[in-house]
Amino acid sequence: MVRIASWNVNSVKARLPNVVEWLDSAKPDVVLLQEIKCQDEGFPFLEIEAAGYRAAVHGQKSYNGVAILSRLPMDDIRRGLPGDEADPQARWIEATIAGLRIASLYLPNGNPAPGEKYDYKLAWMRRLVAHARTLLAGERPLVLGGDYNVCPTDADVYDPPNWRDDALCRPQSRALFRELLHQGFTEAFRVLHSEPGRYTFWDYQAGAWPRDEGLRIDHLLLSPQAADRLVACDIDKAPRGRERASDHTPIWVELS
Repeated sequence: MVRIASWNVNSVKARLPNVVEWLDSAKPDVVLLQEIKCQDEGFPFLEIEAAGYRAAVHGQKSYNGVAILSRLPMDDIRRGLPGDEADPQARWIEATIAGLRIASLYLPNGNPAPGEKYDYKLAWMRRLVAHARTLLAGERPLVLGGDYNVCPTDADVYDPPNWRDDALCRPQSRALFRELLHQGFTEAFRVLHSEPGRYTFWDYQAGAWPRDEGLRIDHLLLSPQAADRLVACDIDKAPRGRERASDHTPIWVELS
């Protein structure tokens, strides 16, 4: 079995005690981190290595940033989503681990929408669709995990009418997410859990966490070869309830 988790930590330095505690208790084999908010040299490699993980990092000062932590050897690490060499934002890293090609991604939020930030989100999603097509052509087990900043359906948002015009729920965002899926990916959580009201993100504002007013925007997509090995997938809400928590909580998948 291989257990792969994804977690937007909203600053790896600020959440480091929570991250290390969770690594020790949950013991995933691979962890995909997003929004680490530090440059490569500022990443807490020593603490992560002491917890039993090696780390591959694609960082950026103060914003964005993605990483892959693994208890298993990593090969062929690639940083940056292809399709726009001028894009300075650190939002993609991929590596091969235990025969799986695994990517950690932090898709742009896109608000306010419409506007330049939303245009960038849609352009980034089109690049993602194109690169995913290339990866799928390799016909090997593939896992694309991360903060997609997309609620795929109204079942993934606590108050659909009030979120309809948000960049996370707009029709263009959902259409591109479906286009990505329809290339042959399985959305691991939804294929095993049909119930609405399961979330991975709760805003810090206005008591969203205690009222369970959340969004499901963190996803794990599996290629056909990986989906054939799907055993389990779930959301671990416990870290969101801790002191100095990230506004996201981990989601994990287990493959045979």
